[in-house]
Amino acid sequence: MLLGLHGETSSNTRKASLMPVLNGAVSSLCVPVTLQAYYEPMLKLDIMTESELGQIFGTLDSLIPLHEELQLKLQNLRGTKNYVEEVGPTLLDWFPCLEAYITYCCNQVAAKALLDLKKQERRVDEFLRLCQESSFSRRLDLWNFLDLPRSRLVKYPLLLKEILKNTAADHPDHEPLQEALELIQRVVSQVNGKTGEAECQFYRCGLYYLEDSQRVAEIQLSRYLYCHGDLKNNKGQKLHVFLFELVLVVTRPVSHNDSLQFQVYRQPIPIGDLVLEDLPDGEVGMGGSFRGAFTSGNEKAKNFFRVSSKGRLKGQAHSLQANDSFNKQQWVTCIRQAIVSYRDQQDSSHPSLLSQSPNSSLEDIADLSLDCDDKGGMDVEMSNT
Repeated sequence: MLLGLHGETSSNTRKASLMPVLNGAVSSLCVPVTLQAYYEPMLKLDIMTESELGQIFGTLDSLIPLHEELQLKLQNLRGTKNYVEEVGPTLLDWFPCLEAYITYCCNQVAAKALLDLKKQERRVDEFLRLCQESSFSRRLDLWNFLDLPRSRLVKYPLLLKEILKNTAADHPDHEPLQEALELIQRVVSQVNGKTGEAECQFYRCGLYYLEDSQRVAEIQLSRYLYCHGDLKNNKGQKLHVFLFELVLVVTRPVSHNDSLQFQVYRQPIPIGDLVLEDLPDGEVGMGGSFRGAFTSGNEKAKNFFRVSSKGRLKGQAHSLQANDSFNKQQWVTCIRQAIVSYRDQQDSSHPSLLSQSPNSSLEDIADLSLDCDDKGGMDVEMSNT
């Protein structure tokens, strides 16, 4: 689809900035291809049940009409001409329908977990491998296609900012574009917020408690995750750590009732009691020793940090090892910001919250969501794999 735009020097630049919006509207229509290539064959060949496929694909098919509508609107804008003067009003009218992405994106955490579990089955793994090797997949796996709608959604604000940058202030499209930008930012924020809550709920339900004392109130009161991922302790044991809104939980991945769950290891540490230490290389020795008592020669244990409790669990500590220095810095930065945000919130909005009981309502705490990888708020997992 070609665009011609009125103007002189800035015409081509504005035209170029508009092309990704149109290309995105068209390429989002690859969803039917995904359904035809994956969903239908797996159902007919009995590779997965209809219920499992429904969980993995979610409401993907409901997104198709939305982008067909935008494509039709853009075609009508062009008409018999070879240019489009204004797209702002069209986008302003169309963006509210993208709230439908809330349902789809909220399902993605559970969908990814089930897909990863099913890929351990030989028939599923072989089918997906053959699909990935086929030309239609462009060497991408199924999850790349399932995540495409979300990845395109979070790019709309950036695309509109680029269009605005190349649109003169006195251009008739400038004001509608500005309004459309503010609208899509609200929509993306809403999708991110709801998705974060769904992710938090999913992992809360996946925690497996050995003792009732581990079921601290801060876990259930947390509404979102700052980050989570694989780490090792100083004995080399693999752990999976969750930094919730109000508590840090160290777990061990286990298979329970034929599904992956996270067995809570020792007591969770509330953010209000959390102490973080950034340990220099060589500070922690493997096998539980400090300063390399059991390491040989110049060997140093690297990329460690320590978390401990200063409150009711005083004395509990975990020395945790990231897989590299970048991953360690992500964790350290994320934990520091979680602690600072918590303290700032107590000081500014809830000065008496620390003295309340664990069952007190925390509904008024402002969203403090932190994404360690990008500002979209979606990809927060930090994993060693």
